Amino acid sequence: MIGILGKKIGMTEVFVQDGSVVGVTAIEAGPCPVLEIKDKSVQLGFDPVKKESRLNKPVLGKFKKIKVAPLKFIREVTKDPAKEYKIGEELKADLFKEGDFVDITGISIGKGFQGGMKRWNWKGGPKTHGSTSHRRIGSLGSSTTPGRVWKGHHLPGHMGNIQVTVQNIKVVKVDVANNLILVKGAVPGHKNNYLIVKKAKKK
Repeated sequence: MIGILGKKIGMTEVFVQDGSVVGVTAIEAGPCPVLEIKDKSVQLGFDPVKKESRLNKPVLGKFKKIKVAPLKFIREVTKDPAKEYKIGEELKADLFKEGDFVDITGISIGKGFQGGMKRWNWKGGPKTHGSTSHRRIGSLGSSTTPGRVWKGHHLPGHMGNIQVTVQNIKVVKVDVANNLILVKGAVPGHKNNYLIVKKAKKK
């Protein structure tokens, strides 16, 4: 599986061949130097560090040893068995072409502490005057046995700010000169959110 690291730039619209308008997300994909080669994966880096003084010595030493400028975002992706990798070699947006399908992983936008109706799409209680339970939790459904709340029970709590993968997103356009990939629709996270873009698993 081929993959690359990137950053969400924002959303826009483009015209496609049949003249229709498609909403797309622009992703700055690469350049990603290869930092380490393992049996089944390669370690990639993305987004240069502005101040080397902010890194601790072991991390800085690793970058100096392989003669690559320090990078902020470091992740492993499964390597392509047909390709030979070299330390310091850069992977760029040309890994993908127009019409490819990709899986995109990122951290979703955090929504703070939310009630059950927003977090789990509860229907809510009766909406009439007599009811005092419109958006409340209601019964948790357990008695003396088991005498506790089941793990994983849908309740109010922290929503968002978790790793999310959206699958089978179509690549609309690739701009190799500017390291840009335009993909159809939305991807996880806010602007400037780091992303991992991989060839689609299920296509």
